[in-house]
Amino acid sequence: MKFFKNVKEKVTNRTAKVKAKAVSLWAVAACNRGENYVDSGVKILIAVVIGALLLGGLYALFGDTIMPTVTKKVEEMFEFKG
Repeated sequence: MKFFKNVKEKVTNRTAKVKAKAVSLWAVAACNRGENYVDSGVKILIAVVIGALLLGGLYALFGDTIMPTVTKKVEEMFEFKG
């Protein structure tokens, strides 16, 4: 019986150690101090670049394509003699 008692104690101690290690690993994984600074900076930089590209594209589109056409159509409407 003493043998089984020793085995049971060893298994219990090993289980307690594994559980303690799991808890400490979970605590390290759950800690998020200092996280997302770089991620947030990259996201902001990407948003600024995409926004600048969109605004540049819209400005070029309105300046060269849409506005001359709209101006021409409006002038044709006011020159209409009936």
